[in-house]
Amino acid sequence: MKVFQSMDVAGSALTAHRLWLDAISSNLANVNTTRTSDGGPYKRKVPIFAEMYDKAIGGYKDIGGVRVTEIATDNTAPRIVFQPDHPDANDAGYVAFPSVNVVREMTDMLVASRGYEANLAVADTAKAMWNGALDILRS
Repeated sequence: MKVFQSMDVAGSALTAHRLWLDAISSNLANVNTTRTSDGGPYKRKVPIFAEMYDKAIGGYKDIGGVRVTEIATDNTAPRIVFQPDHPDANDAGYVAFPSVNVVREMTDMLVASRGYEANLAVADTAKAMWNGALDILRS
């Protein structure tokens, strides 16, 4: 139903931004993780976004929101740091650290949280408009 489409779009964006924030949190929490169960350092997680089309309205003509299709792994080479006393150092004394850049993650966090806030405002505005319309009908 087209009346609720704005809430559906905002809701899908809220979910996508929450998943992005979850990935950022994981990246920041593992910035110094040099050993994982897969072997080697932690690999940065990146959500892949895609637009959704609403099949019921206009046959793929109307955008129905956004979704995360997958949480991909960033295959950027790890940072190599000379720390011969580290338990994960190789024979030459070098340690492979994740390629997580804290500044980039914090910037992404700001973008994701602002996007979340904007879509929350859209949902609140749509709710206020619907309540106003109901009030008019009750009069």
